[in-house]
Amino acid sequence: MDSLTNLMSGFGVVFTPENLLFVFLGVTIGTIIGVLPGLGPTATIALLLPITYSITPEAAIMMLAGVYYGSMYGGTITSVLLRIPGEAASAITALDGYEMTKQGRGGPALGIAAIGSFIGGTIAIIGLALIAPAVAAAALRFGPPEYAAITILGLVLVTYLGTKSTVKSVIAALFGLLLAAVGPDPIQGTSRFSFDMPELISGLDLVAIAMGMFGIGEIMYNLEKRLTSSGTIGTIDRILPTKQDWKDSRGPIARGTILGFPIGILPGGGGVMSSLASYAVEKKVAKDPSRFGKGAIEGVAGPETANNSSSISAFIPLLTLGLPSNAVLALILGALMMQDITPGPGMIDEHPELFWGVIASMFIGNLILLALNLPFVGLFVQLLRVRIGIIGGVALLITLIGVYTISYTQFDMWVMIIAGFVGYLMRKTGFEPAPLVLAFVLGSVMEIAFRQSLLMSDGSLSIFVTRPISGTIIAVVALVIVTSVVGAIRRRRGQGNGIIDMTKQLAED
Repeated sequence: MDSLTNLMSGFGVVFTPENLLFVFLGVTIGTIIGVLPGLGPTATIALLLPITYSITPEAAIMMLAGVYYGSMYGGTITSVLLRIPGEAASAITALDGYEMTKQGRGGPALGIAAIGSFIGGTIAIIGLALIAPAVAAAALRFGPPEYAAITILGLVLVTYLGTKSTVKSVIAALFGLLLAAVGPDPIQGTSRFSFDMPELISGLDLVAIAMGMFGIGEIMYNLEKRLTSSGTIGTIDRILPTKQDWKDSRGPIARGTILGFPIGILPGGGGVMSSLASYAVEKKVAKDPSRFGKGAIEGVAGPETANNSSSISAFIPLLTLGLPSNAVLALILGALMMQDITPGPGMIDEHPELFWGVIASMFIGNLILLALNLPFVGLFVQLLRVRIGIIGGVALLITLIGVYTISYTQFDMWVMIIAGFVGYLMRKTGFEPAPLVLAFVLGSVMEIAFRQSLLMSDGSLSIFVTRPISGTIIAVVALVIVTSVVGAIRRRRGQGNGIIDMTKQLAED
């Protein structure tokens, strides 16, 4: 009952002209950038970070959250019509969605994706409202050892589960931790790695790093690839699915919702893993698995529902533990911290209007998405004709203006440009920027918790394994590492067939 009462108060926060406007802007921008191949939610949120300085925390997080889950559906449009995933989580949808388009059924594919995303997202929001307070209450028992252990778990899971090359991801994460160490020592207050440069005494700015890595770096990489919507755009006739389509999709939508929710909570899980797992389940339970890959609507309904459900549930560890499960949520965490709000167990009590307002905004955002994408899908399709060169030029100008207006210093512009060039080189050489940025965000939290733990134990590392909660988390970390090593050995022998292997193969494809 308390959750229901608090959720109603959250709707009171959302139903103000300013907040409603930013919810609408968020889901609309999310859909658009999902449609545009080569410009995903991570880069877009990085570009929008400077705007969050000038608006309220509630409006800022509602907008950024809307960009995130709105992009999940936007990426479906290009997957279905062009077999070009606008977002990585929609890659699996292209297998059957594009085949449906070739059969003249692209409209029902997009329609069932919109309906499934709405259902999965709505149920996940209810789960978020019910589960998050319980998680926060349990997390109140966390001390520095538990926080240190859980940040390590987050980095390990994102590194091992969400990237192509484990070794390269570890290197990127270590470099991110090194960058996070620049600035004042959190315990002693002395300056570190400043090289007698006054600009580095307070450390590097997250916005400059993120906008460079995900903004300029992505723009340069995609411009070089000349990623455009080449090919014939599939035609759309009717949007609403038939009764038979709905009958075939009910089970996949239900299973996708149930499957996507827990995967979204898992650090390193997210849309790619949830959609892939849903597709594997649907193919397993199907009476005729041979239909998959040839236009089975179940192959669209299940994965699309799962990735939207997981994108909502991913906010549980972010809001209750301060643990982002992917790069997008790491940037949203950064936006909160720039507003002097630190997500964690105390957030519900300290900032109830923000916590419950964001959850309530997701209900409204999902309704707006459904209203936008069913009647106006043809309008979004026309965005596929916009050249990446035009998009890149505009985005580059926005990044330069945006990072300068934060502190009005040229130093941050240089940091952003250098970070962009490094991000471009990383993409070119097979490294991913996400572990670096995630480690940069979590680095200060992890260092403070780790050093406080050592102070509590007089320098003994045993404190991390003798306390029940932190010991359990460390055991999970060890299990993930061992599993990854065994999986790597099996892959080299040509025997790997686990979900991690499948996820990495999908990312490479």
